[in-house]
Amino acid sequence: MRLLIFGGSVFLSKAVAKAALARGHHVACVSRGDSGSVPKGAQHIILDRSEETNPAAGSWAGLASHDWDAVIDVARTPSWVQTALTALADRVAHWTFVSSISVYADLSAPGGTPGTTPLFEPAEDDLDDTSNPEAYGRNKVACEQAVQQAMDGHNLIVRPGLIIGPGDPSGRYTYWPLRLSRGGRILVPEPQDAPSQVIDVRDLAEWLVGAAEQQLTGVFDATGPSVSFQDLLKETARGISELAEDERGSHLLNRLVWVDPDTLLAHDVRPWAGPRSLPLWLPAQEYAGMCDRDISATLAAGLAPRPLSETAHDTLRWVTSRSGARKSGLTWDEEQDVLSSLKD
Repeated sequence: MRLLIFGGSVFLSKAVAKAALARGHHVACVSRGDSGSVPKGAQHIILDRSEETNPAAGSWAGLASHDWDAVIDVARTPSWVQTALTALADRVAHWTFVSSISVYADLSAPGGTPGTTPLFEPAEDDLDDTSNPEAYGRNKVACEQAVQQAMDGHNLIVRPGLIIGPGDPSGRYTYWPLRLSRGGRILVPEPQDAPSQVIDVRDLAEWLVGAAEQQLTGVFDATGPSVSFQDLLKETARGISELAEDERGSHLLNRLVWVDPDTLLAHDVRPWAGPRSLPLWLPAQEYAGMCDRDISATLAAGLAPRPLSETAHDTLRWVTSRSGARKSGLTWDEEQDVLSSLKD
């Protein structure tokens, strides 16, 4: 299979390139070339999509001189996707667009599917979505619709949830293997049975390549099974225990300090991600369905999530060996200040 990947040097797109190469495919990666290297064995085509906007000229003309069995694109900018489609749609047999569950306008209901959850209105132009989740979702909807229109049934739309694992640039899930490996009293958000849903980047990449091979079509949410936050921490602790020098991982759950959302917010502990946060925590009811998607159709289509303990093990090994790996969440001192202020 001749596979064209937009990206190939960072996290998911790089994992896709690695998976495709391991399966014996010819892989070409298109990127600006300033975010790192593509995997060994992949062809690297330098193209800045923000500058090369004429689909009939420059690098686009070179790409259009070949036939491609499949394209996988992870872009978030509608004009970039439209330019690629204008240049290449007639030369591509199957197009996968990696979108996001952020396209959904209402994530308050658990158990939602692509067919039952309303979307945001598509962006009419490229929106600045760097700090606006709704703008990000609207951009992705516009990208999806452009692919669906241009490829006329020869396309796959994939909406991942939270992608985790080695190489994660967000640092969100990474917080928990790191924190659990340190031990002590650990601040965690109630309720214990709050749903959580993640997917290992390597499993998603394998499925994307397999779907391209099969020319799978349709719209799928792509994440792992929903588990309680308590179970997510249990599996994470189990996975990192053999990496903890004193093997304290099996006892970490006895040190968890569960705190209700109102108390956490009163102490300026923030949800989901970023500075001073407890990553993955979503206290607002409007997000009750964000981590409880019905993925039965995706599992039936071949997605095979690995045990979370394996992801935790590999994530901790990666982040402790990479000094530049991003870390999100509360600092140690911030967490200790909150813990010390709580009544026993």
